Amino acid sequence: MSDVRELWVNRSDYRKTKPVTSARAPLKPGEVRVAIDKFAITSNNVSYAISGDAIGYWRFFPAEEGWGKVTVWGFGDVIESQSDDIAVGERLYGFFPMASEAVLTVGRVKDDFFMDASPHRADLAAVYNQYRRLAGEPDAMRKLEDERSLYFPLFITSFVLYDYLTDNGYFGASQVVIGSVSSKTAFGLAQFIHEDESAGQRVIGLTSPGNRAFVESLGCCDDILLYGEEAKIDPGVKTAYVDMSGNRDLTVTLHNHLQENMVESCMVGATHWESAGRATGLPGAEPKFFFAPAQIAKRDKEWGPGVLYGKASEASARLARSASKEIEIERVKGPGEVAAIWRDFLDNKVAPNRGIMASL
Repeated sequence: MSDVRELWVNRSDYRKTKPVTSARAPLKPGEVRVAIDKFAITSNNVSYAISGDAIGYWRFFPAEEGWGKVTVWGFGDVIESQSDDIAVGERLYGFFPMASEAVLTVGRVKDDFFMDASPHRADLAAVYNQYRRLAGEPDAMRKLEDERSLYFPLFITSFVLYDYLTDNGYFGASQVVIGSVSSKTAFGLAQFIHEDESAGQRVIGLTSPGNRAFVESLGCCDDILLYGEEAKIDPGVKTAYVDMSGNRDLTVTLHNHLQENMVESCMVGATHWESAGRATGLPGAEPKFFFAPAQIAKRDKEWGPGVLYGKASEASARLARSASKEIEIERVKGPGEVAAIWRDFLDNKVAPNRGIMASL
């Protein structure tokens, strides 16, 4: 089949989507064509859309004016190659659009990965330009395809967040409040803090009534509070807040409750994206956006290239094996089903125990 199928999202109204079919363009020297056979959709992809302009996610796979291709993590096979280093038949894992295929430009090549060298991606975070070559990876890793798509990008962020907090001595906080703790990045962070006996920080998770039982089953929080119960948090204790929800009103409530004892306030996700917006002029630490590649770059200078990412990947694999027992994987196929589940994520209708693997 010679047509490329993609799902585009309206950048002014994320609920508006359109399926786009186009003819394949001939490959240029150094390029490979990858047939994308599956990718994960999580609330993380909503965050990619929300911060698409600020961080550049829309720029990885450009679309026509006013539209964007939501970036996803998934797997595909090289079906055509104009590269001397990457052969037809190679299986890859990495950052793709919601599409049936993608064209990549092969840059620096190692046994287990290569870097995309497309000029329009040169100034974007390197972690998203790396494509893993499965043939060069251990068997154990190759057997975790669904788990890797669903959990690794999230749990790697969890681990880098955990490293950021420990790197800064938790900013002196003795408790960590995590918003939208049922999201994978959030409960991953909760687990990493909870299992670190040397840390000693109390983990308080905020969630909705429908997700409380799921969070309880994970056993990663010392306290679980429902939205509206923020007053139960001890305001006399120094607190670090990790905002996975992007809910501006919640941020305002917590800062006003904790006052100067809010010693760190970082924004990571946007599960409550319609309530999003950076709150300013609040008591305590100024809320700021957490960008995982910046912490990775810092550790690359301190520890050597790839050391933190390697630690995060190992921890993610361990957590993914454990979390997969609580998650039931569902498969959706075709632009109609993918668009429908995308809207469900926008409307927070996807239960945290559902793992969505999609294909166009």
